[in-house]
Amino acid sequence: MRKRAGVKTRNKMSHNPDIPQVRIDKFLWSVRIYKTRSIASEACRKGRIIINDIPVKASRIVYSDEIITVKKLPVIYTYRVVEPIEKRVSAKLVSKYIEDLTPEEEKIKLDIRHAGFTSYRERGTGRPTKKERRNLDRLTGNLDHL
Repeated sequence: MRKRAGVKTRNKMSHNPDIPQVRIDKFLWSVRIYKTRSIASEACRKGRIIINDIPVKASRIVYSDEIITVKKLPVIYTYRVVEPIEKRVSAKLVSKYIEDLTPEEEKIKLDIRHAGFTSYRERGTGRPTKKERRNLDRLTGNLDHL
């Protein structure tokens, strides 16, 4: 195969059979960060997956000791790849493959969001009226910015 003038060839890391080459979308699915691989691919497409401060495509290969940032609003998670894995593992085994580096401030955002406001309506009062709905939206809208 001849090299064409002006065309750059990609430098690929030599494939070591001991280290599996795993795509980022497949890795995120296998360590249970995303429920399906297609959701992980979509997150990559939208620029929500960042490796070493660079947004990546779904086909990007993951290597050990890389820092992955996952934007699942309102929280921005940070993980370190311990070992790339291709097959989906149980939740108990995930810690063998990734290390959670997410700061506590980010996790608190999620707790606040989940604790959130819960309203109580008397039994038999039916659906809220338009005015009641607007009042509820106004009240819960103030909690969404957290």
